[in-house]
Amino acid sequence: MKIQLSFVNLAGIETELLAVLAADTQTSKAPDAKPEPVLLTSDEAVQTAAASVLSSGEYKAGANETLLLHAPAGLAARRLLIVGLGKQAKANVPSVRNAAGTAVRFTKPRGIRELVFALPEAEQLPPGPSTRAAVEGAFVGDFDPDTYRSDRKDQSVQTFTLAASGNSDQDALKAAFAEGVIVGESQNLTRSLVNEPGNKLTPTILGRRAAEMAAEVGLGCEVHSTEKLHELKMGAFWSVSQGSEEPPALIVLRYEPEGASDGPVLGLVGKGITFDTGGISIKPSDKMELMKYDMAGGAAMIGAMRAIALLKPRVRVIGVVCAAENMPDGKAYKPGDVETAMSGKTIEIINTDAEGRLVLADGLSYAKQLGATHLIDAATLTGACVVALGMTNAGAFSNDDPTWAKFDGALATSGEKFWRLPLGEEYAELIKSDIGDIKNTGGRYGGAITAAEFLKVFVEETPWIHLDIAGLAWVEDSKPYIAKGPSGVAVRSILEWVRSF
Repeated sequence: MKIQLSFVNLAGIETELLAVLAADTQTSKAPDAKPEPVLLTSDEAVQTAAASVLSSGEYKAGANETLLLHAPAGLAARRLLIVGLGKQAKANVPSVRNAAGTAVRFTKPRGIRELVFALPEAEQLPPGPSTRAAVEGAFVGDFDPDTYRSDRKDQSVQTFTLAASGNSDQDALKAAFAEGVIVGESQNLTRSLVNEPGNKLTPTILGRRAAEMAAEVGLGCEVHSTEKLHELKMGAFWSVSQGSEEPPALIVLRYEPEGASDGPVLGLVGKGITFDTGGISIKPSDKMELMKYDMAGGAAMIGAMRAIALLKPRVRVIGVVCAAENMPDGKAYKPGDVETAMSGKTIEIINTDAEGRLVLADGLSYAKQLGATHLIDAATLTGACVVALGMTNAGAFSNDDPTWAKFDGALATSGEKFWRLPLGEEYAELIKSDIGDIKNTGGRYGGAITAAEFLKVFVEETPWIHLDIAGLAWVEDSKPYIAKGPSGVAVRSILEWVRSF
């Protein structure tokens, strides 16, 4: 998709489709109160073209509600699409991101290959952040998961133009626009990796894809396998991979900007289970095909590292992705086994389907060995987190309030939803083992928390954030602004957390 920024007045833009945003200004809570939609543009010709339909009552400007007008009078555009933001008082920058995605997804199946999206004009929607969000939303909306369909038709929007007429600070908008392109492309890189089936994206191939990306954007990259795991004594990571014919991959990405040699080093650690059967504690067959997405945390780190390399924050960053298949085999690890992690801690295996925390344990230890002073990990770690928070918020944990505050502040820019859950000694007691130091599950209750407590053992005193993205990494049903399939969640939040340093 070609994407560009224009400062030409809306009425004079010749295009197949012009999209403008609308909001409902009705503030009454009375049950019989009628919506009062208004366009968020000062262009009088656009206002006039839409006046009759806005006054008719048939369009309410609900969130992502669309209305298409053909041959709008007074406009050079052949069609006018109105996209709603919902109540104006609640409209925010993430609403603009979703609206841009909605406009793109509305356009794609209709054979329209050219879209102009008007930057909204509203006090609570600052032009810079709205510009970046609109571009990100366009990329998100353009992605479809039908990669391997033999009759796949190209329905992509060939040209997306963001129209910012009337904005005087063009340099600031150009910078925000460029950021949006980088972030949108990086999120879609993550989505493309998560979308790959297990036979097309083995740990080795994931390592190769990460190395190719690193070469393109100037990151340092190393990809190791079995020999390195044994050299580092990564018994937890290796135990997961030993039941598969596919060798593991330890992927290390490095970003080292000039002038940041004395500051913090941020360690980004991702779970990269390219397919998860559950191992000997095998999963039910229903929906097991979705377990190709069990590397979404690792993919998020790869996408975030790409964006970091291109946006160039002045802080050193190390990305570590622990990639493996979790398979049932004669050589697979078993319930009751005791494994020794890189840190020297011994782990009693209760359930081989609690494998993500094992690879992360060694990944976190290795990131510390490489010099990380602050850690963040992401993983599709527990179904318990989905039970607790549903598919609206992802779970988050931290052992350090100032580090968490930086991440919490980053969410205002990323627009992603994370909810901080507790840690505590009472939960840590549940993973103590009779035969070893700890066990890899703490029982049925509080499963997301005991999983986080397991990771905390390997983090020790290092400031750390854990993101359990199991509920948001895969979109179960298509939404107006995003297709069913991989979401790329956490890329934007991790990026903004890094930039906060």
